[in-house]
Amino acid sequence: MVPALLVVAAFVKLVPDVAAQEWQPTKPIRMVIPSTPGGGTDFIGRILSSKLSELPGWRVVPENRPGAAGTLGLSEAARARPDGYELVIGQTANVALAPWLMSLSFDPIKDLTPIASAVEAPMVLLVNESSPHKTWANFVNAAKASGKPISFGTSGTGSVAHVAGVMLQDAAGIKFQHVPYKGSSPAIADLMGGHVELAGTSVASALSLVQSGKVRALAVTSQKRSQALPAVPTLAELGYANFHMVEWYGVFAPPNLPPAIAERLNAEINKVLQKAEVRNALIAQGQDPRVESRSAFAAMVKGDNLKSKEIVAHAGIKLD
Repeated sequence: MVPALLVVAAFVKLVPDVAAQEWQPTKPIRMVIPSTPGGGTDFIGRILSSKLSELPGWRVVPENRPGAAGTLGLSEAARARPDGYELVIGQTANVALAPWLMSLSFDPIKDLTPIASAVEAPMVLLVNESSPHKTWANFVNAAKASGKPISFGTSGTGSVAHVAGVMLQDAAGIKFQHVPYKGSSPAIADLMGGHVELAGTSVASALSLVQSGKVRALAVTSQKRSQALPAVPTLAELGYANFHMVEWYGVFAPPNLPPAIAERLNAEINKVLQKAEVRNALIAQGQDPRVESRSAFAAMVKGDNLKSKEIVAHAGIKLD
């Protein structure tokens, strides 16, 4: 005979999964994209919305809500009703970094419910195609020999690439002279023009130029190699153990969302991310799909937020 306690335990374990399958939307779900049309955030929000809308009875409507350095859309979600009909795309920049760089009317950790991870987008370290440096080790050795700060171009102060640079100069024992630009394109243009010695940007922003040989990729900042640039080594491979600084993207909801709704959304988003056509489309954009449980995603978000606080304080990063 099966002990009564084991029967109860098994039933309790099954309840969340059954409840998650029972929730079904009865009206359109709004997917807030806190950026302008085009670009990585928009692409992710729209492909998830499109594929979720293929589910029977589901309609997910993407809506761009740019502003306040990507935090406007998050603030709207933080104030929305927790009923499953309001979702928002969050990422490293506006969830983990923004709270320590600007004054916000909400706390992304306390006032948003992490639903599902979506992708991880590593940064890539670039030099001009005519640079004598063929490897990262060669670049570092030359920088140490010169004793001078290396000009390092990024998409802006407080960007993920900027923070990765702060971490890297400490790890490598070299000094960067940060050169912030208003976006990745002008930073890469100045790298190609010989105005900066090194640039850090997302794989997505540099992919076509690396593939065409117009810039040279020395390393990526993720623990695993980028699926879009499999020949480029990670910094962890090159001797910087556990180095990991990427732009992650995920789906969030208002606070106090019922667990059954959150679990259903997590399950369906994870199914979308495992579809071959979705994976291929994301990888082609330089973004690596990332499937995780709600608890794992929430732990990662919280940990990254705390790590960002330490790095910003250590480096004294301030927005202009």
